[in-house]
Amino acid sequence: MAIAETASLLTIDGVPLKVRLARAERSRKLKAVALVLPLFLFVVITFLFPLFVMTFKSVVNEETFGRLDRTHGALADWDGQALPDEPAFAAFAEDLKAAQAKREVGEIAKRVNSEYSGAMSKFKGIARKIEAASSGPYKELFLATDKVWGDVALWRIIKSASARYTSYYWLAAVDLKQGPDGIERVPADQRVFLDVYARTFWIAGLVTVLTLLLGFPVAYLLATQPPARANLLMIFVMLPFWTSLLVRTTAWFVLLRSEGPLNDLLEILVNNRFEMIFTRFGTVLAMTHIQLPFTLLPIYSVMKTIPPSHVRAARSLGAGPFLAFWKVYFPQTVPGIAAGCLLTFILCLGYYITPALVGGPRDQMVSYYVSYYMNNIINFGQAAALGGMLLIITMVLYWAYNRLVGIDKMKLG
Repeated sequence: MAIAETASLLTIDGVPLKVRLARAERSRKLKAVALVLPLFLFVVITFLFPLFVMTFKSVVNEETFGRLDRTHGALADWDGQALPDEPAFAAFAEDLKAAQAKREVGEIAKRVNSEYSGAMSKFKGIARKIEAASSGPYKELFLATDKVWGDVALWRIIKSASARYTSYYWLAAVDLKQGPDGIERVPADQRVFLDVYARTFWIAGLVTVLTLLLGFPVAYLLATQPPARANLLMIFVMLPFWTSLLVRTTAWFVLLRSEGPLNDLLEILVNNRFEMIFTRFGTVLAMTHIQLPFTLLPIYSVMKTIPPSHVRAARSLGAGPFLAFWKVYFPQTVPGIAAGCLLTFILCLGYYITPALVGGPRDQMVSYYVSYYMNNIINFGQAAALGGMLLIITMVLYWAYNRLVGIDKMKLG
């Protein structure tokens, strides 16, 4: 009865009340979407779209995309054990002819050269031979031109490169490759990236621990001081944020060099100078100074919310100063510690400028190699795969942090 009366109610202009309420709700939702839409588009354009492009470049044979289709079809059923037959050589020759006419042989050779050193000159040489030849048989022409075309390993790489999509870059990012019998490790003298990841994790972890050891006492001091004194001390904590990263790193370069102020002081004190620039010590020291506020501030924000009465209650019940701190105060700071350490660790994973300026060749992290493949080798696929690995690691760490915080909340509840 009440529902029927509500449905029959009319507004002042004769529209049913139910219809007017539905219109108002729809208008409210449209306004909410309109407010969120600019931010959503900004995230899509500046984050999701570049992420999609990066992922695409890491799995596509960009240099050979659509340029070796005949070769790919001819090698589809080849087992990779012995040299392919004449049809495969003929298909490859036709693809090279077409590429030579469009001046694209260098691009194809560049892709193969990333796995087979010296392929660049071999491709250019055989392309000229094929262009001059009127017809086959092409297998004899290839083998007569250079013995390298009799190498089965080269043809396995050509088969992989002729496909439009590849797992090569992702496998190479973890020192693996596609062998004749499946996925296998690359030779020992070519294993680079696992050591680079280990170095990156070690430096990031060490910096995170150092910032925690240095930042926790300072955060506790700030949280327990009167507001006027805490605000003054906070200014000194925030000073690094008011200076650019490049300037701070350059300052450390000046301080740590052999003729710098620190070595001048050490020569006065111990009559000796130490090598501090272009070392792991210099890299960790500079990164710790830069990252310290990122660890300290989340811990401080959590400490400010902890009532002092908790510790006083524990002391009144017979707990000593250390036991009251460790059993009552410290567990409540764990969310801040987790947030600060996670933020510092993730930021350290992507460091490039500081290790490049104050670190040595054995102190460079993953970001250095991303830049190297982007700017020096012009291998966007490998750079994208390395960047993708960093992104996956970051997402895993973020997931672990959410799990940790969830478990802590359950325990506290």
